[in-house]
Amino acid sequence: MAVQRPAPDATGASSLRTPVISIEPSGRLLSLGIGELWAYRELLYFLAWRDIKIRYKQTAIGAAWAVFQPVLTMVIFTLVFRNIANVSSDGFPYPIFALVALLPWNLFSGALSRSSVSVVAESNLISKVYFPRLIVPLSATLSGLVDFAIALAVLVVLMAWYGVTPNVHLLTLPIFLGLALTTALSVGLWLSAINVRYRDVGYAVPFLIQMWMFASPVAYSANAVSEKWRLLYSLNPLTGVIEGFRWALLGVERPDPRIIVISAVVVTILLVSGIVHFKRMERTFADIV
Repeated sequence: MAVQRPAPDATGASSLRTPVISIEPSGRLLSLGIGELWAYRELLYFLAWRDIKIRYKQTAIGAAWAVFQPVLTMVIFTLVFRNIANVSSDGFPYPIFALVALLPWNLFSGALSRSSVSVVAESNLISKVYFPRLIVPLSATLSGLVDFAIALAVLVVLMAWYGVTPNVHLLTLPIFLGLALTTALSVGLWLSAINVRYRDVGYAVPFLIQMWMFASPVAYSANAVSEKWRLLYSLNPLTGVIEGFRWALLGVERPDPRIIVISAVVVTILLVSGIVHFKRMERTFADIV
């Protein structure tokens, strides 16, 4: 928040001729500052688009990596979990079953990886100019939508190949997409603020993501989890997201509404607490980074 104050003259008296802009943090920790974020929307777009261009700069195949990564992972999952472990795919071809889950998972994991180190990565910008700091992790989260769109196009082709047609549940897909992005942003707010002071976060995040994938129904169905552990398992927000994607795109059995509700509640708690923590820490970002 910028406040204009009169600068003192040589005698110590205030003079309105030379105003000084003083930048002070907002006292409202729960405020997202929607109006301020909207005023800086061009910066949000610039940072997100810059992340996309840098990601594939000087690569031989460019944005095609957005296709190869989920497709190659799908092939490995099919060989290991279907052909060797004989994991159930709820009656659908396993390649489609796995790829539908990999779409939100790759979106989440990529967004979390980028947002968790985003504040430190933008240290030069943060220490020199004022703008809403929430733009930094938010742009890192949103930049993965291009990769998601490319991978979604591949899924559409694969579904046509196997003759799988989505139904009216497809209209709910934006809800689960938003839940995946919000989950990544919520955790990213926590980690990006902590990473400013403790750079261990950069080393811990890849391990966290790896463990999180096996704790999520990416390679298997949530129905494989015992009923008595199902509610505890749904504390993982990605459970509701992935099962929601499969329901929206493939028309599998509707996920237990309790799983969706619990996932949404957990994400809400993470988001609110993440905003509070981020805004409390942002007052010292420029001094530490």
